[in-house]
Amino acid sequence: MENNTEVSDFILLGLTNAPELQIPLFVIFILIYLITLLGNLGMITLILLDSRLHTPMYFFLSNLSLVDFCYSSTVTPKVMAGLLIGDKVISYNACAVQMFFFAVFATVENYLLASMAYDRYIAVCKPLHYATTMTTGVCAHLTIVSYACGILNASVNVVDTFSLSFCMSSVVHHFFCDIPAVMALSCSDKHFSELILIFISSFNVFFALFVIFISYLFIFITILKIQSGEGYQKALSTCASHLVTVSLFYGTVIIMYLQPSSHHSMDTDRIASVFYTMVIPMLNPVVYSLRNKEVKNAFKKVAEKAKYSLGVVYK
Repeated sequence: MENNTEVSDFILLGLTNAPELQIPLFVIFILIYLITLLGNLGMITLILLDSRLHTPMYFFLSNLSLVDFCYSSTVTPKVMAGLLIGDKVISYNACAVQMFFFAVFATVENYLLASMAYDRYIAVCKPLHYATTMTTGVCAHLTIVSYACGILNASVNVVDTFSLSFCMSSVVHHFFCDIPAVMALSCSDKHFSELILIFISSFNVFFALFVIFISYLFIFITILKIQSGEGYQKALSTCASHLVTVSLFYGTVIIMYLQPSSHHSMDTDRIASVFYTMVIPMLNPVVYSLRNKEVKNAFKKVAEKAKYSLGVVYK
Protein backbone atom coordinates (compact mmCIF):
# COMPACT_ATOMS: atom_id res chain seq x y z
CA MET A 1 0.00 0.00 0.00
CA GLU A 2 1.31 3.46 -0.90
CA ASN A 3 2.28 5.45 2.21
CA ASN A 4 0.78 8.96 1.85
CA THR A 5 2.25 9.98 5.18
CA GLU A 6 5.32 10.80 7.22
CA VAL A 7 4.28 8.20 9.77
CA SER A 8 5.94 4.79 9.34
CA ASP A 9 4.62 3.20 12.54
CA PHE A 10 1.64 3.58 14.83
CA ILE A 11 1.62 3.20 18.60
CA LEU A 12 -1.43 1.43 19.99
CA LEU A 13 -2.41 3.07 23.27
CA GLY A 14 -3.87 -0.23 24.48
CA LEU A 15 -6.36 -0.82 27.25
CA THR A 16 -4.40 0.51 30.21
CA ASN A 17 -1.03 1.96 31.18
CA ALA A 18 -1.40 0.85 34.82
CA PRO A 19 1.33 -1.81 35.41
CA GLU A 20 -0.66 -3.49 38.19
CA LEU A 21 -3.55 -4.21 35.76
CA GLN A 22 -1.56 -5.54 32.81
CA ILE A 23 -0.85 -9.07 34.07
CA PRO A 24 -4.40 -9.64 35.41
CA LEU A 25 -5.84 -8.40 32.08
CA PHE A 26 -3.42 -10.63 30.18
CA VAL A 27 -4.59 -13.67 32.16
CA ILE A 28 -8.27 -12.75 31.59
CA PHE A 29 -7.79 -12.21 27.84
CA ILE A 30 -5.76 -15.38 27.29
CA LEU A 31 -8.52 -17.36 29.04
CA ILE A 32 -11.16 -15.64 26.88
CA TYR A 33 -9.11 -16.36 23.75
CA LEU A 34 -8.60 -20.04 24.65
CA ILE A 35 -12.34 -20.44 25.30
CA THR A 36 -13.02 -18.69 21.96
CA LEU A 37 -10.60 -21.00 20.16
CA LEU A 38 -11.91 -24.20 21.78
CA GLY A 39 -15.56 -23.16 21.53
CA ASN A 40 -15.57 -22.09 17.89
CA LEU A 41 -13.21 -24.73 16.51
CA GLY A 42 -15.04 -27.30 18.63
CA MET A 43 -18.37 -26.21 17.13
CA ILE A 44 -16.95 -26.50 13.59
CA THR A 45 -15.56 -29.98 14.40
CA LEU A 46 -18.88 -31.17 15.86
CA ILE A 47 -20.78 -29.99 12.79
CA LEU A 48 -18.31 -31.69 10.45
CA LEU A 49 -18.31 -35.00 12.37
CA ASP A 50 -22.04 -35.40 13.05
CA SER A 51 -24.12 -36.01 9.92
CA ARG A 52 -27.28 -34.97 11.82
CA LEU A 53 -25.89 -31.44 11.88
CA HIS A 54 -25.39 -31.27 8.11
CA THR A 55 -28.29 -28.86 7.68
CA PRO A 56 -28.49 -25.24 6.44
CA MET A 57 -28.74 -23.86 9.99
CA TYR A 58 -25.53 -25.58 11.08
CA PHE A 59 -23.79 -24.77 7.80
CA PHE A 60 -24.28 -21.09 8.59
CA LEU A 61 -23.36 -21.68 12.25
CA SER A 62 -20.07 -23.34 11.25
CA ASN A 63 -19.22 -20.31 9.11
CA LEU A 64 -20.20 -18.00 11.98
CA SER A 65 -17.85 -19.92 14.29
CA LEU A 66 -15.03 -19.67 11.73
CA VAL A 67 -15.57 -15.92 11.35
CA ASP A 68 -15.72 -15.39 15.14
CA PHE A 69 -12.44 -17.26 15.57
CA CYS A 70 -10.78 -15.34 12.73
CA TYR A 71 -11.75 -11.84 13.74
CA SER A 72 -10.89 -12.47 17.37
CA SER A 73 -7.50 -13.81 16.20
CA THR A 74 -6.96 -10.65 14.15
CA VAL A 75 -6.98 -8.54 17.32
CA THR A 76 -6.43 -10.54 20.51
CA PRO A 77 -2.81 -11.79 20.06
CA LYS A 78 -1.56 -8.20 19.53
CA VAL A 79 -3.48 -7.03 22.62
CA MET A 80 -1.94 -9.80 24.72
CA ALA A 81 1.56 -8.95 23.42
CA GLY A 82 0.99 -5.32 24.45
CA LEU A 83 -0.07 -6.35 27.96
CA LEU A 84 2.67 -8.95 28.51
CA ILE A 85 5.78 -7.43 26.93
CA GLY A 86 4.65 -3.87 26.19
CA ASP A 87 4.80 -4.35 22.41
CA LYS A 88 2.47 -1.54 21.32
CA VAL A 89 4.16 -0.53 18.06
CA ILE A 90 2.54 -1.64 14.80
CA SER A 91 3.90 -0.76 11.37
CA TYR A 92 1.91 1.27 8.86
CA ASN A 93 1.38 -1.75 6.57
CA ALA A 94 0.63 -4.15 9.45
CA CYS A 95 -1.98 -1.68 10.71
CA ALA A 96 -3.62 -1.64 7.27
CA VAL A 97 -3.59 -5.47 7.12
CA GLN A 98 -5.13 -5.79 10.60
CA MET A 99 -7.81 -3.23 9.72
CA PHE A 100 -8.59 -5.03 6.46
CA PHE A 101 -9.05 -8.49 7.94
CA PHE A 102 -11.02 -7.24 10.91
CA ALA A 103 -13.40 -5.32 8.60
CA VAL A 104 -13.76 -8.41 6.35
CA PHE A 105 -14.73 -10.76 9.16
CA ALA A 106 -16.99 -8.27 10.98
CA THR A 107 -18.90 -7.60 7.73
CA VAL A 108 -19.17 -11.31 6.93
CA GLU A 109 -20.66 -11.91 10.39
CA ASN A 110 -23.17 -9.14 9.72
CA TYR A 111 -24.46 -10.83 6.56
CA LEU A 112 -24.26 -14.36 7.99
CA LEU A 113 -26.60 -13.29 10.81
CA ALA A 114 -29.03 -11.99 8.18
CA SER A 115 -28.77 -15.28 6.25
CA MET A 116 -29.45 -17.23 9.44
CA ALA A 117 -32.56 -15.11 10.10
CA TYR A 118 -33.84 -15.91 6.60
CA ASP A 119 -33.13 -19.59 7.23
CA ARG A 120 -35.17 -19.46 10.47
CA TYR A 121 -37.99 -17.67 8.62
CA ILE A 122 -38.23 -20.49 6.05
CA ALA A 123 -37.96 -23.17 8.78
CA VAL A 124 -40.77 -21.70 10.91
CA CYS A 125 -43.07 -20.07 8.34
CA LYS A 126 -42.68 -22.43 5.37
CA PRO A 127 -41.56 -25.76 6.84
CA LEU A 128 -42.96 -27.83 3.95
CA HIS A 129 -40.84 -25.86 1.47
CA TYR A 130 -37.70 -25.77 3.65
CA ALA A 131 -35.82 -28.59 1.90
CA THR A 132 -36.53 -27.21 -1.57
CA THR A 133 -35.84 -23.57 -0.64
CA MET A 134 -32.71 -23.84 1.52
CA THR A 135 -30.77 -26.07 -0.86
CA THR A 136 -27.01 -26.56 -0.76
CA GLY A 137 -26.67 -24.13 -3.68
CA VAL A 138 -28.72 -21.41 -1.97
CA CYS A 139 -26.72 -21.74 1.26
CA ALA A 140 -23.42 -21.66 -0.65
CA HIS A 141 -24.49 -18.57 -2.62
CA LEU A 142 -25.60 -16.70 0.53
CA THR A 143 -22.28 -17.51 2.21
CA ILE A 144 -20.17 -16.55 -0.82
CA VAL A 145 -22.05 -13.23 -1.10
CA SER A 146 -21.39 -12.60 2.62
CA TYR A 147 -17.63 -13.06 2.13
CA ALA A 148 -17.64 -11.01 -1.09
CA CYS A 149 -19.41 -8.12 0.70
CA GLY A 150 -16.85 -8.38 3.50
CA ILE A 151 -13.90 -8.11 1.12
CA LEU A 152 -15.51 -5.25 -0.83
CA ASN A 153 -16.40 -3.31 2.32
CA ALA A 154 -12.94 -3.78 3.83
CA SER A 155 -11.18 -2.78 0.60
CA VAL A 156 -13.14 0.45 0.24
CA ASN A 157 -12.74 1.48 3.89
CA VAL A 158 -9.03 0.63 4.17
CA VAL A 159 -8.16 2.44 0.92
CA ASP A 160 -10.34 5.38 2.03
CA THR A 161 -8.61 5.55 5.43
CA PHE A 162 -5.02 5.14 4.24
CA SER A 163 -5.42 7.62 1.39
CA LEU A 164 -5.42 10.27 4.15
CA SER A 165 -2.21 11.90 5.35
CA PHE A 166 -0.84 11.14 8.82
CA CYS A 167 1.71 13.79 9.74
CA MET A 168 1.01 14.57 13.41
CA SER A 169 0.41 12.11 16.23
CA SER A 170 1.01 8.40 15.58
CA VAL A 171 -0.66 7.29 18.82
CA VAL A 172 -3.82 5.31 18.11
CA HIS A 173 -6.24 5.71 21.03
CA HIS A 174 -7.29 2.10 20.82
CA PHE A 175 -5.88 -1.41 21.27
CA PHE A 176 -6.07 -2.25 17.55
CA CYS A 177 -6.20 -0.44 14.21
CA ASP A 178 -9.91 0.24 14.09
CA ILE A 179 -11.07 2.53 11.30
CA PRO A 180 -12.47 5.47 13.37
CA ALA A 181 -9.44 5.48 15.72
CA VAL A 182 -6.90 5.59 12.85
CA MET A 183 -8.97 8.07 10.83
CA ALA A 184 -9.00 10.43 13.83
CA LEU A 185 -5.18 10.81 13.53
CA SER A 186 -5.26 12.23 10.02
CA CYS A 187 -4.04 15.79 9.51
CA SER A 188 -5.91 16.11 6.20
CA ASP A 189 -9.61 16.85 5.70
CA LYS A 190 -11.36 13.62 6.64
CA HIS A 191 -14.97 14.79 6.36
CA PHE A 192 -15.57 12.96 3.07
CA SER A 193 -13.84 9.80 4.38
CA GLU A 194 -16.05 9.86 7.48
CA LEU A 195 -19.16 10.17 5.30
CA ILE A 196 -18.05 7.14 3.26
CA LEU A 197 -17.46 5.13 6.46
CA ILE A 198 -20.85 6.09 7.94
CA PHE A 199 -22.69 5.47 4.65
CA ILE A 200 -21.15 2.03 4.02
CA SER A 201 -21.46 0.94 7.66
CA SER A 202 -25.06 2.16 7.81
CA PHE A 203 -25.97 0.36 4.61
CA ASN A 204 -24.38 -2.93 5.77
CA VAL A 205 -25.92 -2.81 9.24
CA PHE A 206 -29.39 -1.56 8.34
CA PHE A 207 -29.77 -3.81 5.29
CA ALA A 208 -28.93 -6.85 7.44
CA LEU A 209 -31.16 -5.58 10.27
CA PHE A 210 -34.01 -5.05 7.80
CA VAL A 211 -33.73 -8.68 6.64
CA ILE A 212 -33.59 -9.85 10.27
CA PHE A 213 -36.52 -7.65 11.34
CA ILE A 214 -38.78 -8.72 8.47
CA SER A 215 -37.85 -12.39 8.99
CA TYR A 216 -38.68 -12.25 12.70
CA LEU A 217 -41.83 -10.24 12.12
CA PHE A 218 -43.20 -13.10 10.00
CA ILE A 219 -41.79 -15.67 12.46
CA PHE A 220 -43.60 -14.09 15.43
CA ILE A 221 -46.85 -13.79 13.45
CA THR A 222 -46.58 -17.50 12.61
CA ILE A 223 -45.72 -18.43 16.22
CA LEU A 224 -48.81 -16.58 17.52
CA LYS A 225 -50.97 -18.73 15.22
CA ILE A 226 -49.55 -22.00 16.57
CA GLN A 227 -52.15 -23.77 18.70
CA SER A 228 -50.06 -26.51 20.32
CA GLY A 229 -47.90 -25.57 23.31
CA GLU A 230 -45.13 -27.93 22.20
CA GLY A 231 -45.02 -26.40 18.71
CA TYR A 232 -44.99 -22.91 20.22
CA GLN A 233 -42.02 -23.76 22.46
CA LYS A 234 -40.13 -25.45 19.62
CA ALA A 235 -40.58 -22.46 17.32
CA LEU A 236 -39.38 -20.07 20.02
CA SER A 237 -36.38 -22.19 21.01
CA THR A 238 -35.19 -22.50 17.41
CA CYS A 239 -34.88 -18.69 17.21
CA ALA A 240 -33.79 -17.76 20.76
CA SER A 241 -30.04 -18.35 20.31
CA HIS A 242 -29.95 -16.36 17.08
CA LEU A 243 -31.83 -13.45 18.66
CA VAL A 244 -29.34 -13.29 21.56
CA THR A 245 -26.40 -13.25 19.12
CA VAL A 246 -28.04 -10.55 16.97
CA SER A 247 -28.69 -8.33 20.02
CA LEU A 248 -25.11 -8.61 21.27
CA PHE A 249 -23.49 -8.02 17.88
CA TYR A 250 -25.60 -5.13 16.57
CA GLY A 251 -25.78 -3.31 19.90
CA THR A 252 -22.01 -2.79 19.95
CA VAL A 253 -21.69 -2.18 16.18
CA ILE A 254 -24.23 0.67 16.31
CA ILE A 255 -22.38 2.27 19.25
CA MET A 256 -19.05 2.02 17.39
CA TYR A 257 -19.60 2.93 13.75
CA LEU A 258 -22.81 4.82 13.11
CA GLN A 259 -21.67 8.18 14.43
CA PRO A 260 -19.06 10.79 13.37
CA SER A 261 -15.64 10.65 15.04
CA SER A 262 -16.37 13.98 16.81
CA HIS A 263 -19.07 12.16 18.81
CA HIS A 264 -16.85 9.20 19.71
CA SER A 265 -15.63 8.70 23.25
CA MET A 266 -12.39 6.73 22.94
CA ASP A 267 -12.88 5.10 26.35
CA THR A 268 -16.42 4.01 25.44
CA ASP A 269 -15.17 2.74 22.08
CA ARG A 270 -12.48 0.65 23.73
CA ILE A 271 -14.91 -0.93 26.20
CA ALA A 272 -17.39 -1.68 23.40
CA SER A 273 -14.56 -3.06 21.25
CA VAL A 274 -13.42 -5.48 23.96
CA PHE A 275 -16.97 -6.76 24.02
CA TYR A 276 -17.37 -7.38 20.29
CA THR A 277 -13.78 -8.39 19.44
CA MET A 278 -13.23 -10.80 22.35
CA VAL A 279 -16.35 -11.45 24.44
CA ILE A 280 -18.96 -11.99 21.68
CA PRO A 281 -16.80 -14.53 19.75
CA MET A 282 -16.42 -16.42 23.04
CA LEU A 283 -20.14 -16.26 23.88
CA ASN A 284 -21.58 -17.29 20.50
CA PRO A 285 -20.70 -21.02 20.70
CA VAL A 286 -21.84 -21.04 24.35
CA VAL A 287 -25.19 -19.44 23.44
CA TYR A 288 -25.78 -21.90 20.61
CA SER A 289 -24.76 -24.99 22.60
CA LEU A 290 -26.47 -24.34 25.94
CA ARG A 291 -29.98 -24.07 24.43
CA ASN A 292 -29.50 -26.59 21.63
CA LYS A 293 -30.29 -30.28 22.18
CA GLU A 294 -28.86 -31.26 18.78
CA VAL A 295 -25.46 -29.75 19.62
CA LYS A 296 -25.50 -31.35 23.08
CA ASN A 297 -26.34 -34.75 21.59
CA ALA A 298 -23.62 -34.37 18.96
CA PHE A 299 -21.09 -33.52 21.70
CA LYS A 300 -22.14 -36.59 23.73
CA LYS A 301 -21.81 -38.78 20.64
CA VAL A 302 -18.31 -37.50 19.84
CA ALA A 303 -17.28 -37.80 23.51
CA GLU A 304 -18.50 -41.41 23.63
CA LYS A 305 -16.60 -42.25 20.43
CA ALA A 306 -13.44 -40.65 21.86
CA LYS A 307 -13.88 -42.52 25.14
CA TYR A 308 -14.38 -45.80 23.28
CA SER A 309 -11.31 -45.16 21.10
CA LEU A 310 -9.16 -44.39 24.13
CA GLY A 311 -10.46 -47.54 25.82
CA VAL A 312 -9.46 -49.62 22.81
CA VAL A 313 -6.00 -48.04 22.70
CA TYR A 314 -5.25 -48.66 26.38
CA LYS A 315 -6.62 -52.23 26.53
